[in-house]
Amino acid sequence: MNLDQIAGVAHEPDAGAFGLPKGIVLLTHGAGGNRESELLQRVCDEWAHRGWLAIRYNLPYRRRRPTGPPSGSAAADRAGIDEAIALCRNLTEGPLIVGGHSYGGRQTSMVIAETSPARVAVLTLFSYPVHPPGKPDRRRIEHLPDIAVPTVFTHGTSDPFGTPDEVREAAALIATRTEVVEITGARHDLRSKTLDVPALAVDAALRLLR
Repeated sequence: MNLDQIAGVAHEPDAGAFGLPKGIVLLTHGAGGNRESELLQRVCDEWAHRGWLAIRYNLPYRRRRPTGPPSGSAAADRAGIDEAIALCRNLTEGPLIVGGHSYGGRQTSMVIAETSPARVAVLTLFSYPVHPPGKPDRRRIEHLPDIAVPTVFTHGTSDPFGTPDEVREAAALIATRTEVVEITGARHDLRSKTLDVPALAVDAALRLLR
């Protein structure tokens, strides 16, 4: 499998998962990160443990520059997401689950809002940036009513990019099934000493898939 065109890294299904992968999970990173983020690695490991092929990949701006915030056009990043979805859609006849952390999740959700729901089965968003920190009036939710794919929001209760109530309000804009997974005490990086964040997020996605 050649994932060079999307700068992707694959987590193969565990040896105990016999036969073909159950499906593919495709995830990307937040604004200051890359495909090597601890969160993406742990979530992809969890999916692989459950028999799925999980892929974490770099957005186009990160392929151009190894560090720093997004540069250039967000539309170019969305084109890169669309390319990654098309590539993975051709790799499996099973379900395709897509999403990402923060900026990557938001851009992925914008792609999904503009595309056919048949292309993906579930959208999984980690630390969705409802608004910039300290600016609750600048909501980033205009496209959410156009999403026609079941969606998981995994969100820390201490995340400055959105309170739990604000995330639930955002999720309610999506006409199909949604689930909000609250990670008590976690901030934007979703680190928790007491909760298994990857397992909780994967469980929620599988519930929506069923």
